[in-house]
Amino acid sequence: MNEIFIGKKSSAAGGWGALKSCGKQLLQSGSALSSARTMLKANQPNGFDCPGCAWGDPEHGSSFEFCENGVKAVSWEATQKRATPAFFAKHTVSELRKLSDYELELNGRLTHPMRYDAQSDTYLPVAWEDAFAEIGGILKNLNSPDQAEFYTSGRASNEAAYLYQLFVRLYGTNNFPDCSNMCHEASGIGLRQAIGAGKGTVLLEDFEKADAIFVLGQNPGTNHPRMLGDLRRAAIRGAEIVVFNPVRERGLERFSDPQAKLEMLSGGSTDIASHYYQPLLGGDMAAVRGMSKAVFAAEDAAIAAGHPSVLDHDFLSQHCEGFAEYRATVDATSWDEIEDQSGLSRHDIEQAANVYMSAEKVICTWAMGVTQHLHSVATIREISNFMFLRGNIGKPGAGLCPVRGHSNVQGDRTVGINEKPADAFLDALEKEFGFTAPRKHGHNVLGAIGAMLDGSAKAFIGLGGNFARATPDSALVAKALKNLKLTVNIATKPNHSHLMPGEVSFILPCLGRTEIDLNSTGQSQVVSVEDSMSMVHGSAGINRPASPHLLSEVGIIAGIAEATLGTQTVSWPALADDYERIRSHIEATIPGFDDYNTRLRTPRGFLLRNSAAHREWNTPTGKANFFAGTLPASTVHQQARTAQTRFALQTFRSHDQYNTTVYGLDDRYRGVYGERNVIFIHPDDLASLGAQSGDRVNVIGEYDDGVKRVAPDFRFVSYDIPRGSVAGYYPELNVLVPLGSAGDQSDTPTSKSVMVSFQKEAAA
Repeated sequence: MNEIFIGKKSSAAGGWGALKSCGKQLLQSGSALSSARTMLKANQPNGFDCPGCAWGDPEHGSSFEFCENGVKAVSWEATQKRATPAFFAKHTVSELRKLSDYELELNGRLTHPMRYDAQSDTYLPVAWEDAFAEIGGILKNLNSPDQAEFYTSGRASNEAAYLYQLFVRLYGTNNFPDCSNMCHEASGIGLRQAIGAGKGTVLLEDFEKADAIFVLGQNPGTNHPRMLGDLRRAAIRGAEIVVFNPVRERGLERFSDPQAKLEMLSGGSTDIASHYYQPLLGGDMAAVRGMSKAVFAAEDAAIAAGHPSVLDHDFLSQHCEGFAEYRATVDATSWDEIEDQSGLSRHDIEQAANVYMSAEKVICTWAMGVTQHLHSVATIREISNFMFLRGNIGKPGAGLCPVRGHSNVQGDRTVGINEKPADAFLDALEKEFGFTAPRKHGHNVLGAIGAMLDGSAKAFIGLGGNFARATPDSALVAKALKNLKLTVNIATKPNHSHLMPGEVSFILPCLGRTEIDLNSTGQSQVVSVEDSMSMVHGSAGINRPASPHLLSEVGIIAGIAEATLGTQTVSWPALADDYERIRSHIEATIPGFDDYNTRLRTPRGFLLRNSAAHREWNTPTGKANFFAGTLPASTVHQQARTAQTRFALQTFRSHDQYNTTVYGLDDRYRGVYGERNVIFIHPDDLASLGAQSGDRVNVIGEYDDGVKRVAPDFRFVSYDIPRGSVAGYYPELNVLVPLGSAGDQSDTPTSKSVMVSFQKEAAA
């Protein structure tokens, strides 16, 4: 590792640094010109949907609807490097485990289906039909379908996800651990309780109309950079942008749009946040509660002075339930409690509330900084409460906007990837396909890991993703996977999940999003995806496949399904050969997909109607529901402060990373280069530890369950973060996230609320 790893931070997000990074990634792919041409088809009506984030596409897009992260994702997929059978013959699985995530995936695209050979500790090539037959045979011979776990990554298309859930339910289980379980589960649960719909209520065009935008627990500069363009345009026209984030993130401070010629030529940038507040980890709910308290105080003052009301009483009376109870709870919450838990002053909170009260149209947007805490569902309910006060749902320029991660994580859930399926959906499946669907709820991610550990799960099939590295408690998950009789990973590149084989293990290589998917007649197939704004649009690859031996995700699922179930109920080959047939089944079983195949051909697709956006509340009360719960008794930050020598850790991405895929070792927005084993910490906390930037430490997990958790040999980085809070990158720090700590109701790992301490002596 580099001895000098702390350097200059980018003065602004985007700009020439982004262009330089794009050039580097294109060159690294080995086919810079081809990759550059490919990018011109990204997020275009006649092209492919970017395999990166789920940010929406504008109604009137340009020729450059991509960002730095999109270039990284496409170049990473379009690399000329290949992980062939010769690569696997040269390296044992034990040897490959020693590689970092970055080094492993750098070996390139998978080219052949592979089967693990325990005797040689290597993967050997296998014929597709043999792989399908053996997988199907093992699944058929399990004592119960509930002994198998079927994981889904958010990059799978609607067609692949629907076929996958159909196969698994015909097989007989609802075991669908899904990447949603680890990120936005709390958003779906909280929003369904509050407004009767588990999705955001805004369109991309609403960002053009909002007077104020509140951004909570989110880092768009790294996680979904195209959002910065919309925030920049909002800031330029005078919208206030209020940020709540413990860490100072460059993209939320300043952004230089690579498509703004004058800004690029002058070296200028645009200020994004008009107000930037740094709450303590887990303190967002208290901060939002404080803003509501300030709104109520302003309402009381307005009434006393005979001024117009601050609250939208028409909205509250016509559309809301539980307002009086919420008001009483807020009144009973003291400012001392709010300030202590949020880490913000009353002045700052009232200042933010004044922005809200001065704006007619407000959007509130958030991501995993809100959803990965014990009390995340309650926080999202509190955000909804706050937005109800002035009727900021169901009108142009206003609404709730959870920003999803992978490009189709929302779509996968829409088309049936859910361990707790609705009865209406199962009824529709039974009617369409003539079978009895399983009704017992299945396993989510944490449930699946528990079943693997206790031996009740025997098989795991992963539709994309890197389960072993994305999940918490890495050492326990590795043990869980190795306990299994069967592991199957459908993937484009080698990753660490492939190196934890069960008794029988397969790697099945699939087409990437950018690659042409031909059916038996030579016609190019189109898949569909859903973005964070509930827009469904088509995606068709344009590049030649990395290997002639690749199958599409749909083709692989159909092959496994046919080998397991036969074709008596469903003709799997016919569906794999014509995705329009799959979409016809989706249309017949899921509301909102009327005339699916026709509407998918329209430029930029179509909108799935959100009832709450029209002020129709599909809740038991028939109204939008206030939540009158109290603040948490204490957050992880308050607990760490009491312990004195402990700290509250959050994990997040570096700028050269998307989820578990690491594109490089730099994080120029935070000024860290060539290094990933780092802990960001306040300079005063460093001084209190008798340490300085660059010192090496072991990071110790402090969760009282008897399990020893250590992340060895990390280096301190002095950073602008609240005292008592620290941060670092996943997946390296996932080893410290305990399986036993999960969000109330959501069962999401608490990756933003990890108690840790430091040991100065680094591991040998």
